[in-house]
Amino acid sequence: MDRLEAMTILLRVVDKGSFSAASRDLGVPLATVSRKVNELEGHVGTRLLVRTTRKVALTDAGVTYVASARRILDEIDETERVAAGEFHVPRGELILTAPVFFGRLHILPIVTEFLAAYPEINVRLLLSDRNLHLIEDHVDMAVRIGPLPDSSMIATRVGLMRTVVCASPKLLAGHGVPKSPQDLAGLPCVNFEFLSRGSTWPFRLKDAKGATEMPIRPRLSVTTAEAAVWAAAQSMGTTRVLHYQCADAVRDGSLRIILTDFELEPLPVHLIHAGRGTLPWKMRVFLDFAAGRVRQRLRSLCVNRLRIGTPYRRSKGTPS
Repeated sequence: MDRLEAMTILLRVVDKGSFSAASRDLGVPLATVSRKVNELEGHVGTRLLVRTTRKVALTDAGVTYVASARRILDEIDETERVAAGEFHVPRGELILTAPVFFGRLHILPIVTEFLAAYPEINVRLLLSDRNLHLIEDHVDMAVRIGPLPDSSMIATRVGLMRTVVCASPKLLAGHGVPKSPQDLAGLPCVNFEFLSRGSTWPFRLKDAKGATEMPIRPRLSVTTAEAAVWAAAQSMGTTRVLHYQCADAVRDGSLRIILTDFELEPLPVHLIHAGRGTLPWKMRVFLDFAAGRVRQRLRSLCVNRLRIGTPYRRSKGTPS
């Protein structure tokens, strides 16, 4: 029995939650996955997993064994990367993840520059609006927009992102420009469900602590920012999105940002990676290469808004 292979399969079963999911992820027959785990349990002389029809759970012995197996495999992986020179020369495969729209607009151009500068590094860019788990999904580095939960991850802050309300000039000409969030009650709205799932939008009102939820009248609810921006540009209603998501439409005059004095505090933008061991050169050089460029892009987003005359209230901590 190849114990390292069996350990790897066991960890994948635990991470994916079932034998069938591990089988699909590894590209290994289900019968092989089950046999390898059974052999490993026979070797250690105890049950490591409790199997049910829907999922698997670790026994007490399994919890201890899995923790040790992770440490062993991590140490082997690090040793092999050192032997391959990955910790001393920028080479190898770098796996990155970012939100779909932000990644396409702002991370992909940086990645293409990076590839030209470092020919011995290859990049897999996983664009997903779901926050991938860096360790379980084998991701080296991620772009995160929003507050970070407490974790062992190492975060490099690269800027801030506003959440804005915008509408088409045609809609505003017909209904008037809202002076306060209360005025939205008289306007149709296009709700981007990723930011606001109900029939209210949060705002920061004068003399109020924290965010205040204000009722809106959603004529259309959509699940992507691109759809919300397009519908708003067609005068279907006002919409609430992240600043970068509507930047092009604001730049070409299709949309106008409104209610700037009532915006919530901007969201932080970070590059994060797992804080384990020595950082490989491929990750070090990408962090050095990308952090400043992302900061510049976020600064340019603010500067461009000022150039076209859109009011912008600088919040404390906004990059200058």
